[in-house]
Amino acid sequence: MAGRYLSAADRPAALATLTDLCRDLIRRTEDGSQPGLRLTAVRHLIDVAAHPDTLSSWLSEGTVPGGPELDPELRWRILGRLAVLGAIDDDVIEAELVQDPSASGQEGAARCRAALPDPESKRRAWEEMFTTDHLSNYLFTATAQGFWQPEQADLVRAYVERYWTDAVAVAARRGPAIAAAAGRWAFPAHAVSPDTLRRGEQCLREADPIPALRRKLVDELDDLARALRVREA
Repeated sequence: MAGRYLSAADRPAALATLTDLCRDLIRRTEDGSQPGLRLTAVRHLIDVAAHPDTLSSWLSEGTVPGGPELDPELRWRILGRLAVLGAIDDDVIEAELVQDPSASGQEGAARCRAALPDPESKRRAWEEMFTTDHLSNYLFTATAQGFWQPEQADLVRAYVERYWTDAVAVAARRGPAIAAAAGRWAFPAHAVSPDTLRRGEQCLREADPIPALRRKLVDELDDLARALRVREA
């Protein structure tokens, strides 16, 4: 939400506020009386961390101090954020995948690889989503979830323009399930600008996306227009 409704200039302060709130909740639940609240705070702290030190420490120790211990879901969540921050590489992701080769582990690895902040990782992830046609629906979704990151807006700027033609094409080739994933998860939601809205509306008018993609694009463009109004208020 901070990536969509707040400008790039306002986002760091918002993330810092959320980080402080999560740290406070973790401190206040050290007695174990509210494990659900503590887990929620841990998850959100992972998602908004601006620096890798705390997350790297949790990962190496296998636990959050005072609990919870890191299950595979939390480990992949931490690795995903560390990938965004450029604090891990593909070797670390592969090593974790060896330890957790499950279906959810495969998805976690795909999400992390797509989130790595370097041009080659982005090129490879985009090609896997929109060119090779070998990803399952689940792996397509995971890759898309990792690809767009507000912190990496400059790195992925060229892909925003490519999205409209490539999404229409992959939806036509692969059918409704991938079309829905392309419209929901691969949509460049971070790119809140009048130009993104204009290109999306042009895509709906002129590119004839299949119905499953069209429905998702309509929803996402409606959200994007709302975010623009919030930013301009």
